[in-house]
Amino acid sequence: MMQKDTSHLDAVKTIQKKLVGKKLSYGEIYNLMDEIAHDRLSDVLTTYFVASSFTDGFTFNELYYLTKAMVETGVKLDFKGIVADKHSTGGVAGTRTTMILVPLVAAAGFLIPKTSSRAITSPAGTADVMEVLAKVAFTPDQIKRIVEKTGGCIVWGGKLGIAPADDVIIDIEEELSFESFDKVIVSIMAKKVAVSTNHLVLDIPVGSTMKIRHKEDAEKVENKFRALGKKFDMNVVVDINQSNEPAGSGVGPFLEAYDVLSVLEQKKNRPIALEEKAIRLTGKLLDICYKDAKINKKGAEEARKLLGNGAALKKFGEIVAAQGGDKDVSVETLKNEAHKKVIDSHKKGKITKVNNYNLNTLAKILGAPEDVYGGLTMGKKVGENVEKNEPVLSLYSKSTHRLEEAMVTLESFPIYEIEN
Repeated sequence: MMQKDTSHLDAVKTIQKKLVGKKLSYGEIYNLMDEIAHDRLSDVLTTYFVASSFTDGFTFNELYYLTKAMVETGVKLDFKGIVADKHSTGGVAGTRTTMILVPLVAAAGFLIPKTSSRAITSPAGTADVMEVLAKVAFTPDQIKRIVEKTGGCIVWGGKLGIAPADDVIIDIEEELSFESFDKVIVSIMAKKVAVSTNHLVLDIPVGSTMKIRHKEDAEKVENKFRALGKKFDMNVVVDINQSNEPAGSGVGPFLEAYDVLSVLEQKKNRPIALEEKAIRLTGKLLDICYKDAKINKKGAEEARKLLGNGAALKKFGEIVAAQGGDKDVSVETLKNEAHKKVIDSHKKGKITKVNNYNLNTLAKILGAPEDVYGGLTMGKKVGENVEKNEPVLSLYSKSTHRLEEAMVTLESFPIYEIEN
């Protein structure tokens, strides 16, 4: 007599168990991730699981089990030697450090197979921005060839089959517009373990409008990452930083790609805050790579040198070309096809705050990320003075209707707080 498969019923029991605050075993979690990964669990049940973790979180063992199960139920990319990576917990738009860090690390001689997400709660994800310049959807075998050829890649991690249960859960979170701290940790670690990462820099921006608002919470996340890293033989270095506004000037796929190129090309009007953050993160990552490779170099110094002498730009061109783009792409060749509206300051004074929630809302109204040209550029940053009627924002959208809607919205949801 054929034995009946009870996997689905067991998964439902696991969700029920978590909803009432009980601890889960590895077998229970593996079965649940397997059901989610193979689309055998409804969105409703998956949502219940996501909601249960948001309320009470997971024990450390559960975090480890979840990460391990997500990896084991999906595709893995096998790279040898030192494999570097970077991730940010996010929450601030217009800070596209990944696309500067990847060519820097690859130019320094280390492998960095970067899989990135599309926008979840922001106007653009790294994959959305990279797609302005090159293809981002590849098979695992194609990614291996790109990395073996250039030393790095910047590709979309979705639908690769890497930690597939996580992709399903991310889709649920996008609809709910939230992620729990524990889920962020598991999501990041599973993707890193699956691509053989053994050296990771984690960017944790902290601020009133970030995903992580308080330093104490950031330190808890850091401790969990470090502990999980040890379980997977991963050297994790963390950068907790206060973030009150975008490091770049643009918000939206095209505009953020423009910022990245202006930094790599070392243009005079490049966003220096974006450059400095990218160098700091790259430096921390290179430090741990150099240490384990027994190379006597200082990470930040090397990153600055590789950026200044054009090596990072050359490497970025190689990666873009390997991903089907134009290796000679530059700020001069990029053309924004959107309509534009310049917004002037309504008063004179000093900018004391940037409202990142309103910034994200406005960029989405303008069409980002679906409209790759949609978004906005900021002419002023916190601490700078502004005159009345001085241009402070430029709005972009391929839809004139969206431009008008954004201008009306801006009246009730201002980006800047200006004090006399």
